[in-house]
Amino acid sequence: MIAWFARNSVAANLLMISILVGGFLALNNGVRLEVFPPSDPDTIDVQVSLRGATPEDIELGVAVRIEEAVKDLEGVDQIISRSGEGSTSVRIEIDKDYDPRQLLDDIKGRVDAINTFPADTEKPVIGLRQRSFSVISVVVAGDYSEREIRTVAEQVRDDLLRIDGITRAELDAVRQYEVAIEVSPDRLREFDVTLSDIGRAIRQSSVDLSAGNVRTDGGDILIRSKGQAYRRADFELIVVKTNPDGSIVRVSDIATVIDGFVEDSMRTRFNGKHAAFIGVSRVGDQSAIEISNKVREFIDTRQAALPVGLQLSYWDDDSERLKNRLGIMASSAVQGSVLVILLLSLFLRPAIALWVFLGIPISFFGGFIVMYLFDVSLNLMSAFGFILVLGIVVDDAIVTGENVYARMRAGDKGLSAAIQGTKEVAIPVTFGILTTIAAFGPLAFIEGRLGEIFAQIPLVVVPVLLFSLVESKLILPAHLKHIDLHEHDQKMSGFQAWQSRFADSFEAAILKYYRPLLKTALAHRYATIAIFTGVLIIMIALITSGWTRFVTFPRIEGETATATLSMPAGTPFEVTNRHAEKIYVAALSLQEKYRDPDTGQSMITNILTTVSAASARIQMETVPKQDRSIDLSTNALGGEWRNLIGRLPGAESLNFRSSFFRAGDPVNVQFSGNSLDTLNAVGDELKQHLTTYPGVFEIEDSLSNGKEELQIELSPQGHLLGLTRSDIVSQVGEAFKGLQAQRIQRGRDDVRVIVRFPLGERSTVASLNEMLITTPTGSQIPLANVAEIKPGRGPAEIRRIDGYRVLNVTADIDKDTTNMAVMTQSISAFLDQLLVKYPSVSYSFEGEQRRQAETFGSLQMGIVIVLFVIYCMLALPLKSYIEPLVIMSVIPFGIIGAVIGHWLLGKTLTILSMLGLMALIGVAINDSLVLVDYVNQRRRSAMEGLYEAVERAGVARFRPVMLTSLTTFFGLLPLLTDQSSSAQFLVPMAISLGFGILFATLITLILVPTNMLIADDIRQFVRRMLRGPGQDPAAAEDH
Repeated sequence: MIAWFARNSVAANLLMISILVGGFLALNNGVRLEVFPPSDPDTIDVQVSLRGATPEDIELGVAVRIEEAVKDLEGVDQIISRSGEGSTSVRIEIDKDYDPRQLLDDIKGRVDAINTFPADTEKPVIGLRQRSFSVISVVVAGDYSEREIRTVAEQVRDDLLRIDGITRAELDAVRQYEVAIEVSPDRLREFDVTLSDIGRAIRQSSVDLSAGNVRTDGGDILIRSKGQAYRRADFELIVVKTNPDGSIVRVSDIATVIDGFVEDSMRTRFNGKHAAFIGVSRVGDQSAIEISNKVREFIDTRQAALPVGLQLSYWDDDSERLKNRLGIMASSAVQGSVLVILLLSLFLRPAIALWVFLGIPISFFGGFIVMYLFDVSLNLMSAFGFILVLGIVVDDAIVTGENVYARMRAGDKGLSAAIQGTKEVAIPVTFGILTTIAAFGPLAFIEGRLGEIFAQIPLVVVPVLLFSLVESKLILPAHLKHIDLHEHDQKMSGFQAWQSRFADSFEAAILKYYRPLLKTALAHRYATIAIFTGVLIIMIALITSGWTRFVTFPRIEGETATATLSMPAGTPFEVTNRHAEKIYVAALSLQEKYRDPDTGQSMITNILTTVSAASARIQMETVPKQDRSIDLSTNALGGEWRNLIGRLPGAESLNFRSSFFRAGDPVNVQFSGNSLDTLNAVGDELKQHLTTYPGVFEIEDSLSNGKEELQIELSPQGHLLGLTRSDIVSQVGEAFKGLQAQRIQRGRDDVRVIVRFPLGERSTVASLNEMLITTPTGSQIPLANVAEIKPGRGPAEIRRIDGYRVLNVTADIDKDTTNMAVMTQSISAFLDQLLVKYPSVSYSFEGEQRRQAETFGSLQMGIVIVLFVIYCMLALPLKSYIEPLVIMSVIPFGIIGAVIGHWLLGKTLTILSMLGLMALIGVAINDSLVLVDYVNQRRRSAMEGLYEAVERAGVARFRPVMLTSLTTFFGLLPLLTDQSSSAQFLVPMAISLGFGILFATLITLILVPTNMLIADDIRQFVRRMLRGPGQDPAAAEDH
């Protein structure tokens, strides 16, 4: 096939054009663009509301019953429930081998069959979670009222949804509408009605009904009554009661109708102004970049039509990261390509360099075709895969082109040189590519959520490398056959003459410097291997001793600093807002402090504040790292922010985050049990223990101090009056939490209509005690006379996982000063001793520790499989059991170059560094395989001894080995120097691969020849031992 394509240039060119055109069409019309690949499992959510219920009541009455109903369904992987005040959410994670839609039907059937939910429980909402991915948020901000801001935000949302290509836009950080009909107890007594009477009147009057048709000769006429109330004036006109004297009592006569928002307080400010957000997400195959561009264009055109004082802006445009990464991919491709062309032109010929370089776009466009066919998206990780493979992709073309070039210099001409030169290296190059593919393979099998992210790299690298193989074997020879070196042309001048002299000088330098070095290494081969082994042992010792730090998941600086405040449940909104205002003022001072005096632009571009009753979140958006004129990291900014604020009285926690990537909390211990008191006791002891570790801060647990409760117990007098617990709780609930009379659909909003006491009548314990309870006989008596009210405290939220209540103790650590592995072992030993006192409680490590266990566990098995696969791929072309081991013996030495690279760039070893070393295995073996294959060819064709063949192979393969290493390094160089936050997480992998491949050049050219002779020495020794002392050793094969 190689010879056929080499002779048929038309076929080769058509193949090349087809790949380029197909890749271009796929990239422009088919490949999906997204920021991150989906990493969450298929999930079915069950949402249930029970207004006014405590977390414990709704957990036992609703969540547990749902869990018991679905837990035995095949395909259910995990059940997680969160029960809070008034609602519960049950998340059912589906095993990846099962169809979630089929399970959805089964779960619906099981949940709908439950008939033991408490009274007033709303119908469960069950659905398969739709994977939507946030792209950008539109901000409406200004000095207007909450209703005015929301009205404009609703209009903006509706306008966005009219734009072609935008299908999901939702209001965020706003309160929901509510119609409250508030009646004081005095007015109820005056008009002799109850809250239930008012609710019943609303349900019966506020309704649209049809009553059939009048069948006239002219046709049917529909009979209907339109009485549905939507606004305050509509509800005020509803008749509640008709008196015997003929007078009518309407809602407006006895109640105040408030057409406003739910009572739960919330305040959102954007740069100090009232604000509402519209979150725009992409669904399915929609492009994040296209959506972002349309939204930005909409903002620019719509701003002029807004009222004076209203600002339309955007926040958290995730597509910027993708645009930045694609830009880096394009610039890296250009820069890397230029460096590759210059490098190849220097050592080969410009024409050869050009055709070798064409392997990059051909392979990349072939990769785009595969991405389109298998629905692989172009995202941050897959874009990194293209950057990673940029220098590797031309390795096979370099080896092929260099070999053809060498044959041409030796006197072979045109077609013959192209065919024979390609065939000579076809087997080692092909199997070399396959070993590289195998080395990237384990990335696709990492377990857990991180595995979904890392799997994007081999999904790109593998097809690109396969297309590079096609290009180097079927397309490249058809073009190389037309090259004429003019080696003996006296008229050769200019760059050609200079390049020819350089190539001659380079070959002379190989003979002058490398050949003597190789001879010395071969002569002292045991000393050579001892030196390499000694350096490797030192490197490993530096890592294991902690001198060279290893952090599994480093803290990568992001572009947003976030402060999250948590207050005890039930904290007045004014208190939380006062603390949030202090945090905002501190952020404002930092915005002024870090302002560029020349441009007037601050490093902090926007400040967002969101406050609710018991929590607040303040975020500072900063200029991207690569665009900053002020040399200050977001981590340092967050630390200074923390110091400005200090301690806030009454706060349960105040956390600061500024990381781009976070695998979870560094310390996250999850306790499982049945008793909340026991879980709290265990959590308190662990929190106390964590305070003894230096560098550990922000220690907290997932169970807050809870919310104060007033527990109603029926007194003996109440029993005598014929009252039941249900009677009292029902009447108190109607007055204080409100009686839901209706739910109406007003435009896109689902609005509750609530009947209740005014706020002033339900804001004190005294008003509760004085509330009049209606007895079965119709008389009314104060609550305090028929019931006892006892103070108590209950949890704010109860989490359950697979049937057990859970409590998580979390903490952050200073990764620069703390040895995480040692601390984890110490915590584990403490917990083993602690839980002896609490046998009903179990624990597990979550967060970073779980991600690390998942990653390392799958990598260990992956490494074993990869090494076996690589051994098989080496044994097949070499037809030997020993030579693959000789080649693979150099694998551990790649650690040396990788560690030195991290030292030079001041980077910490991370999990990505390890993944880079795995990728390095395949790349380093490529060159070694070509070298060993050349040795075997020399021994077969020229009948040379092993020593001479090894020496000749080192000299002959010096240039392609060096070129492949340099092109890989230069291809990665733009990424190594990238300062953007999204690249910092991935840089360690590039360091391990880039610097490791440079050191692999030394390994291939020195250590592989040395190991081949040592293996031969061992073979000769074994033969002598098997022959016995009486045999003549001179018969041994020439070394």
